[in-house]
Amino acid sequence: MLSERRLEVLRAIVQDYVGTEEPVGSKALTERHGLGVSPATVRNDMAALEDEGYIHQPHTSAGRIPTDKGYRLFVDKLAGVKPLTSAERRAIQNFLDGAVDLDDVVGRTVRLLAQLTRQVAVVQYPSLTRSSVRHVELLALAPARIMLVLITDTGRVEQRLIDCPAPMSDTLLADVRARLNARVVGRRFADVPPLVADLPDGFEYDDRPSVSILLATLLETLVEETEERIMLGGAANLTRFNHDFPLTIRPVMEALEEQMVLLKLLGEANDSGMTVRIGHENFHEGLNSTSVVAVGYGSGDEAVAKLGVVGPTRMDYPGTMGAVRAVARYVGQILAES
Repeated sequence: MLSERRLEVLRAIVQDYVGTEEPVGSKALTERHGLGVSPATVRNDMAALEDEGYIHQPHTSAGRIPTDKGYRLFVDKLAGVKPLTSAERRAIQNFLDGAVDLDDVVGRTVRLLAQLTRQVAVVQYPSLTRSSVRHVELLALAPARIMLVLITDTGRVEQRLIDCPAPMSDTLLADVRARLNARVVGRRFADVPPLVADLPDGFEYDDRPSVSILLATLLETLVEETEERIMLGGAANLTRFNHDFPLTIRPVMEALEEQMVLLKLLGEANDSGMTVRIGHENFHEGLNSTSVVAVGYGSGDEAVAKLGVVGPTRMDYPGTMGAVRAVARYVGQILAES
């Protein structure tokens, strides 16, 4: 365990390095942070931190910079989440409130996160597998041709065209719609099949084939393995941090182009807590010089997807964590109200 004073020295080194981009020396620390001890004592503390792998010397004439291990301790023990100002919160709300549909919500969220954090923003679309039914609409396009529209609690809309074996009257279609919604609205997708299994039995014998094909199409839509979708924005922000990447920025850019890498990067969607992965904690070699800050979002207590940012390990962790958490909260509110 590090002493309180050495923790304070580490905190000061991280803050100074993130702010100045320059390796940090004992004299500068003493002058800037009022640590209450001499430069010689700070030098001894820095030597101990270096021995334990929390900081290192990039070249012989320089001060010290944090290692992945040093950033990890800073995030876990020293960095509170920096709250946004009331002006920033208002700006987030006003920007996201203008969204007209789910695609617009996700697009605005990506742009907003990239602007707030000046990092690469990554937003996962809400997954159908973790959604509930908000409404099922049945629209007659022709006497025997029906459009089924499934609307989820996250605002996602799925449409299917169905050719029925016989014409359906407006009265029959309205009856099916009413009975169907009475059983499925508010239910998780996985819970729906047994709730509607006997629905056709309540209709006239001649109408049952058409009702059955409507139900079969609905159930297929609920269980389809739809591709997880991700939107990314702000990749150009990484070019501002060229010197933070040891050799070249190319491995980072290549990793960010891979959909499965991005999904694994954000982590499991049903884990709604804040996750921060630093440097070599990232599974993909191309991302070993980056940090990822991600959190779940959803329309209720349960997360339906994740959002977050990717940037260099030399990151303003308290500010980034605050921005990511605030944006996730507002997106969840919008989904709940939409």
